[in-house]
Amino acid sequence: MSSTIQVRVDDELKKKSDNLFKDLGTDTTTAIRIFLTQAVAHNGFPFEIRKKTPENNPYMAMSEKAMLEKLEKSRMHAAQGRYRDADDAVKDLREKYGL
Repeated sequence: MSSTIQVRVDDELKKKSDNLFKDLGTDTTTAIRIFLTQAVAHNGFPFEIRKKTPENNPYMAMSEKAMLEKLEKSRMHAAQGRYRDADDAVKDLREKYGL
């Protein structure tokens, strides 16, 4: 026997998630099944849930000074050879997460 779960979401979120999961070779319904299966396997959320604070919120506006400091730090790392080729980083992520 199967049960049905109905969830209301914003049209734009539905459209974006449908496109994302299609690009990943699946559909939204299957992605939700995967989420539920993993939640049961982890006995909780299958990812970290935490309160957003200014320190860990990537959407928080950054001051010009903070942005310039981050850019300078990036330039220093690049000058020291402390960077990775973007293609290598994406390849590693794909292998790690099976994408």
